[in-house]
Amino acid sequence: MDKVSSSAAEAVADIRDGASLAVGGFGLSGVPETLIRALHEQGATTLSVVSNNCGVDGRGLGVLLAAGRITRVTGSYVGENKEFARQYLSGELEVELVPQGTLAERLRAGGAGIPAFYTPAGVGTQVAKGGLPWRHAEDGSVAVASPPKETREFAGRPHVLEHGITTDFALVRAWRGDRHGNLVFRKAAANFNPLAAMAGHITVAEVEELVEPGELSPDEVHLPGIYVQRVVELTAEQAADKQIEKRTVRS
Repeated sequence: MDKVSSSAAEAVADIRDGASLAVGGFGLSGVPETLIRALHEQGATTLSVVSNNCGVDGRGLGVLLAAGRITRVTGSYVGENKEFARQYLSGELEVELVPQGTLAERLRAGGAGIPAFYTPAGVGTQVAKGGLPWRHAEDGSVAVASPPKETREFAGRPHVLEHGITTDFALVRAWRGDRHGNLVFRKAAANFNPLAAMAGHITVAEVEELVEPGELSPDEVHLPGIYVQRVVELTAEQAADKQIEKRTVRS
């Protein structure tokens, strides 16, 4: 039952080339930075990533992206990652943009064993009709476009069919965790972390504080250990390394 790995490097050592990853975080909040850096050092490439966004230049998944390790991204937000935008528009990267709430539910559904579900989000747009550019050609034209999706009416309202997402691995960050993999997330860092953790067949969680089994009240556990296979305890320095995307102060 002790799921604690001796290091981040050990925890990601078996992530192979071509693996799919669900990664927690939103912007720079709740991003598993230590695991991402360990994966960068490990060298796995041609990765397919499912995450709300792909980090920023030099942080989070942006580290793997800049190194050319990611070939496909399923997400909701390009954000302020100039390299992400450049690779997508130049045809180096395949990108499936998904409405944010739909992405969250696709991850949750995959983790819950639900193969597909209907949602009104995206009806009447290219999300449902198809034609969203997944990959561009070098000349800027669309090389690969999204296919049309099945639609169906419920109570007189059209809905589009979306599929649940599961991945080979998931990388997440939690505030506290015990040796059995039970996790507690803090404030905004909860974001996509519980959902990404559910979707991964092998989920690796880096935790800012590791506690012994029984120290976490069942009432405060946000994600039960059944979804987590490996736990990495962060050092004090790693836990404190939280970059602010936009620092705003008074003049």
